[in-house]
Amino acid sequence: MSLSAGFQPLYKQVYDLLTTRLVEGHWKPSEPLPSEMALAKELGVSQGTVRKSLNQMVAENLLQRRQGKGTYVAEHTQESSLFRFFRWREPGGDSLVPETQLLSVSRRAATKAECQALVLTPKAKVVEMLRLRFLQEQPVIIEKVVQPLDVFPDIDKEDLIPNSLYTLYQEKYGISIVSVKDELRACALPAKYAKHLNLEAAAPVLMTERSSINIDGRVVELSQSYAGTDKFVYSVQLK
Repeated sequence: MSLSAGFQPLYKQVYDLLTTRLVEGHWKPSEPLPSEMALAKELGVSQGTVRKSLNQMVAENLLQRRQGKGTYVAEHTQESSLFRFFRWREPGGDSLVPETQLLSVSRRAATKAECQALVLTPKAKVVEMLRLRFLQEQPVIIEKVVQPLDVFPDIDKEDLIPNSLYTLYQEKYGISIVSVKDELRACALPAKYAKHLNLEAAAPVLMTERSSINIDGRVVELSQSYAGTDKFVYSVQLK
């Protein structure tokens, strides 16, 4: 298979082709890719071009390098998902692993804003989960998660919802979350959530709105969470 001449650099064409194969399920999570030499021969490019494409995919957490073994499709484990996407810490502290309690789960019609954000038809159905998350045995975060029913069929009927939803998405639905977009703002805690966090209604909290993005670029989950910041902080490290 040869790549066509065009305006895009060859490594970007290889990147696009390999990413498309991941989206289409050509390789499954944790499955090894062919060697750089084999891919270069198949695509009619140099091994260096393939390596540059794979390096970009590794940097974007689409692939993983395993020392002495090769390049593998990235897999969401409970540990890796929480380490990468859960951003609450003690001030100046290390990563924390939350415990999660599912408070409720229900189906409903998507709102207009949800239809727009998730690119749904006006009559589309979503599942809404309400979860309480604990850090060091303290209830710290209450989180509303919205999932399109056509992307996650019958997810509301799951017997056991894991601590990391992204692991479930990948293992059962073939959805790999590769990035998220978070928007944060200070606000007053809604009264309906106050008892769960042991706070007063209208207490000052940090509200986070998250869009979770699949490997194909689609937003496939929306969430909104409220957290007190007296003992824990939202932490991001930029490189």
